[in-house]
Amino acid sequence: MTTPFPFTAVVGQDDLRLALLLNAVSPAVGGVLVRGEKGTAKSTAVRALSALLPEVPVVPGCRFSCDPASPDPGCPDGPHEAGGGVERPARMVELPVGASEDRLVGALDIERALSEGVKAFEPGLLADAHRGILYVDEVNLLHDHLVDLLLDAAAMGASYVEREGVSVRHAARFLLVGTMNPEEGELRPQLLDRFGLTVEVAASREPDQRVEVVRRRLAYDDDPAGFAARWAEEEAAVRARIVAARELLPSVRLGDGALRQIAATCAAFEVDGMRADIVMARTATALAAWAGRTDVLAEDVRQAALLALPHRRRRNPFDAPGLDEDKLDETLEEFGGSDDDDPDPDPGPDGPGGGGGGQPEPDDAPQGDGDTAARPEAGEDGQPQPSGAGEQSAVGASEPFRTKVLSVPGVGEGAAGRRSRARTERGRTTGARRPRGALTKLHLAATVQAAAPHQRARGRSGPGLVVRRDDLRQATREGREGNLVLFVVDASGSMAARQRMSAVKGAVLSLLLDAYQRRDKVGLVTFRGTGADVALPPTSSVDAAAARLETLPTGGRTPLAAGLLRAHDVLRVERLRDPARRPLVVLVTDGRATGGPEPVALAGRAARLFAADGVASVVVDCESGPVRLGLAGQLAGELGGTAVTLDELRADSIAGLVKDVQRRAA
Repeated sequence: MTTPFPFTAVVGQDDLRLALLLNAVSPAVGGVLVRGEKGTAKSTAVRALSALLPEVPVVPGCRFSCDPASPDPGCPDGPHEAGGGVERPARMVELPVGASEDRLVGALDIERALSEGVKAFEPGLLADAHRGILYVDEVNLLHDHLVDLLLDAAAMGASYVEREGVSVRHAARFLLVGTMNPEEGELRPQLLDRFGLTVEVAASREPDQRVEVVRRRLAYDDDPAGFAARWAEEEAAVRARIVAARELLPSVRLGDGALRQIAATCAAFEVDGMRADIVMARTATALAAWAGRTDVLAEDVRQAALLALPHRRRRNPFDAPGLDEDKLDETLEEFGGSDDDDPDPDPGPDGPGGGGGGQPEPDDAPQGDGDTAARPEAGEDGQPQPSGAGEQSAVGASEPFRTKVLSVPGVGEGAAGRRSRARTERGRTTGARRPRGALTKLHLAATVQAAAPHQRARGRSGPGLVVRRDDLRQATREGREGNLVLFVVDASGSMAARQRMSAVKGAVLSLLLDAYQRRDKVGLVTFRGTGADVALPPTSSVDAAAARLETLPTGGRTPLAAGLLRAHDVLRVERLRDPARRPLVVLVTDGRATGGPEPVALAGRAARLFAADGVASVVVDCESGPVRLGLAGQLAGELGGTAVTLDELRADSIAGLVKDVQRRAA
């Protein structure tokens, strides 16, 4: 067995270690979400925590870790008699991002269930994690259906496995710990709110601390057992302190003064629901117990707020998590008070609630326009703008708006999401087939139909159906998939009118919000001047795309063909990496092209490459003013897609746009 890196040997990361220890003292706090860049000891600290947890008494031979003092009456391995347990170390179970549903919740032997009526159940990871730690690395990349199962188990403290009327239930109470790199995408709000605490981690910029990190890591790699032995005394001290804090926890007094501060803080920061209040109360109580006190102080409430509120203040995926500490201190001071008037201790709330942002205002100062294919373009006031403008500074996006669904025609087989139709493991049943590998979703009627003709030959004599492996049929289902939405944005001088570019960015920002909600990957290609750039390779992080969009400068010529060719190359590479994910290209341009011989014709030839590959596309026509050339509409025809004006994109007419995309591709 591999010797884990000692928890007490982790350099720095004080907030991370504190959050993990508070959950070890009081699992009711609700787990920890660790956000940060790669290489910051996130996984190392989590794995090291399990070695500090006290041993767990279990019923001998029970696969579901029942407590011998109060065994689960519904345990599949039961019934158990109380008493007579054995102790074992607390488990830390890792949930792989690509795990199947059966691996998480367990699997029933459908063949035995149908033929013998026996509930033969193989426990999954939720059973293994009961009374321990369930650790999900890269939790933001976890499939949606696994997230739903985690939410259900975390809320009910139990896992239910249902297969065509055959069901098994077992207890599943665990400490949920997740780590993630925000650059790879954000969590769904429902799962984000389930984590009691959140911690932001980053590598130290202090040379001395970085030197110590390297020194300890090299020493551990050279001799893991010897390194762990040198830290054994510190590990034992922390383990003993956890046990002492657990014993003290029921005696900690959470008075009305602290409760008022907690409620006032949650109200001041406008967090949704009541879960934040409850988590703060439990965290403050655990902090007092960890400090060896029986009274919750204002400093405990302050620390609890810093750990429990930042991830609950986000109103959309583009808001950075965080807390205004000056506002926090003002609130605590305003509502700070004494508990002398209320000497009765409060037992604390019982029960298991998330979050803010703003938009930059666009600068309406007029700016010069760039080169066009035929003539200078009219500005927002109808007057021609000077051509050949150089680079202009970035402008802010206008306020985003709600969009209708842009979907890819046909039926795909990509990753689970909420945009386009696809054959998935979840959804409505559309047919049956022979299983490839393990059976996961039984089609009962098709299975019975396959087995029925062979009952006499198989010697059936009783009421039970004689089912063989070859009779089993897998249900085929249709649900929704996430797509790759590739934005190709014209940032040339012809788009540089500040009011128009602000509206363009607002439209793209709105589509990015929609992509976040529908679990899409997104990419961003921009073109201006002499070429095109991949501003953001395809990623699940829509907030990264929004950040690149916000700082996007404009100006120069319009190399439309270069932008299309670069986008085509991005799709070619992405098709090799993720062939099942279907793309949707959103081209944002006025259709004008400059630079080189016959730039418009060259752009048309580049557009036909997308049509030849059957790539779904939408052209957002940004042309404005009284003089309109209609080049974006022509370009949409070359792409095999459809065009919509910027004004139409804001309106309900997108519904017609989707029908046009589907009709053209049919």
